[in-house]
Amino acid sequence: MKTTPRLHLEAELAAGRDIALAREQAHYLTTVLRLAAGDAVAVFNSRDGEWLCHLTEASRKGAALRCERQSAAVAPPPDIDYCFAPLKHARLDYVVQKATELGARRLRPVITQRTIAERVNLERMRANVSEAAEQCNLVFVPEVAEPRKLADMLSQWEPGRALVHCDETAAIADPLTALRAVTLPAAVLVGPEGGFTAAEKALLQSLPFVTPVSLGPRIMRADTAAIAVLTLMQAALGDWR
Repeated sequence: MKTTPRLHLEAELAAGRDIALAREQAHYLTTVLRLAAGDAVAVFNSRDGEWLCHLTEASRKGAALRCERQSAAVAPPPDIDYCFAPLKHARLDYVVQKATELGARRLRPVITQRTIAERVNLERMRANVSEAAEQCNLVFVPEVAEPRKLADMLSQWEPGRALVHCDETAAIADPLTALRAVTLPAAVLVGPEGGFTAAEKALLQSLPFVTPVSLGPRIMRADTAAIAVLTLMQAALGDWR
């Protein structure tokens, strides 16, 4: 059975609407997938849901499609943010993709004292989020926020949103037990490869909305910790229950 390809489009989606595709998307459909005029394509965004469309043009000059009917409404994942110290290049690409697949609603880069990435390429990050949403059947695209310094983010924290902080020294060893005290909306915070400084740890420990969670007896890399804590959050609070 032929699988209908999916594309994330920022354009407005509505019945009868014609949309000219960007060069990269046209190349993907016509050259990589070898689709032709009349073939079906599923398109979606975070405003209009998912729509069944058909190609009206498919050539080397470009491609266009026409929206026919909505096939699914927008379906945001549970209200869980992923706050993280950016990593370098390939590892950052990987963790952004996995955070999207694991149902993070927002991705929020955080600059800490030991953050190793000198600059955050938001365009690349958003492209990875878009591709992951296409692949994992999301009818939603997580927001990628502008980077913020840790202290600034915490000083302006959203009232009512819990923050789960990955901490190997947490008093409660069982993370699922610790998460029983947490309710949505929530966020998780994964630090840099070198860990948080003593001052940053003290700041986190002083805040009433922060819950420290242990990830077991082994020291994990930052990208592994991200997958572990998002899995725990979905199992304890999210849509895996």
